[in-house]
Amino acid sequence: MNRQPSDSFPHPACLRTALEALASRRITAKDLTEAAIRRAQACQQAFNAFAVIDGERALQAAAESDRRYGEGSQRPLEGLPIAIKDLIDTKDIETRYGSAACRGNVPAADADIVKALTECGAIVIGKTTTHEFAWGVTTASPSFGDTLNPIDPARIPGGSSGGAAAAIAHGAVLAGVGTDTGGSVRIPAALCGVVGFKPTLGTLSTRGVFPLAPTCDHVGLLGARVDDVRVLANAVGIATPPVDARRCARLGIVRHIAPVPLSGEVAGAFDAVVERLARRYACEDLGESQRSDAVFDAVFDAFATIVLIEGGIEHLRRHDWERIATHYNPETVDRLRRAQAMDLRAYATAQQARRDFTARLHAAMSTFDFLVLPTCPCTAPPRDAGTVDIGAWTGTVREALMTYTAPFNVAGFPAISIPLPSRHGGLPAALQIVARPGGDGALLQFAQQVESMLGPASVAQDLPDHTTTRRPE
Repeated sequence: MNRQPSDSFPHPACLRTALEALASRRITAKDLTEAAIRRAQACQQAFNAFAVIDGERALQAAAESDRRYGEGSQRPLEGLPIAIKDLIDTKDIETRYGSAACRGNVPAADADIVKALTECGAIVIGKTTTHEFAWGVTTASPSFGDTLNPIDPARIPGGSSGGAAAAIAHGAVLAGVGTDTGGSVRIPAALCGVVGFKPTLGTLSTRGVFPLAPTCDHVGLLGARVDDVRVLANAVGIATPPVDARRCARLGIVRHIAPVPLSGEVAGAFDAVVERLARRYACEDLGESQRSDAVFDAVFDAFATIVLIEGGIEHLRRHDWERIATHYNPETVDRLRRAQAMDLRAYATAQQARRDFTARLHAAMSTFDFLVLPTCPCTAPPRDAGTVDIGAWTGTVREALMTYTAPFNVAGFPAISIPLPSRHGGLPAALQIVARPGGDGALLQFAQQVESMLGPASVAQDLPDHTTTRRPE
């Protein structure tokens, strides 16, 4: 497959290339932004990945960037077009949080993460789609239409940051900002063949982000490549340590988190990569040191309870039930009904399970630098799938896609998803790498080393041209 861009403007391969071209004046921020807007419009038409495209404001910012380049006063991200998830406040740009209940909401201030990036010179071209209030993994919406996976529009892009991953996979932007409460950056990155990074809990401020479950919510970064994520991360204070060629990382391999097994295609891709990693790094199956099932026991149930109760609190303190029942999507209304039936004892039990799991995870990682496991146990399910069948296991799409990601939100550990080499032109699968809290920079550095070792893996690089194809209704 050979993707042709939606316009003739040369599209930089990565953010660093774009910055070099801007600094040398081979391109202007205006030209780069105009091209990004055109691609975003094509992406919106074909895949419904953008909730809002704000070309006028973006071009005003581009003019300021060109002025700064002319004066030699450019900032670290000067003139780079990015996209922001619709869950995150953007000053003077409509922010609907994926819900028809919030149509016309225009924040008076930027979220902290948006302010940090724009003060470094990044240009927001628009808002990418999200599952309603980020409470889902499909980025489907009865109000605004489903977001489609650019690799195969008959499949979901994942969620809840599905619009950001789809926009990057399509090539509308090279990087963007999402949120991750149980995998909402890493899951769509995995299903769309791009990179998704969730830093240590609290590393990036969530002020100005609509909360789902505050004790699990993370701001996350997505990019076409690991280095694109690093460029944004470095600009907002996540520094990468210098490479130590003498050091051999110790890797703990997690092949299974009960009860969800790996599909044959994911297992094959994962095992092939682990075999390659073992030639370079010290690898040990986590099951050899202590059973991975014991480490991850009960954590998903604890996560589900925490999100249900904290999500219920956030919405029920904002709106009365009549407004919720009238304006929210039925899926969200059903979750809030279940939240009303929960009690404090259930929350206390879930938080104790969280503390127990976090202690087990710290112990499991005491002899490892990183854990390595699949991001998702299967490739992107079809859009209309209600359940997923993997071998003898059958469960919801949510449980299938979140079982391997949610534990690291519960414990607050940093994690990144990078694409695995595609096998026979199949759908994307992904490798998840997890570090101990505070090891964000080292995690990004190691992920880039692994990405380089594996070679080009992103299916997005070979994406067919869907820019003239209207999305299915």
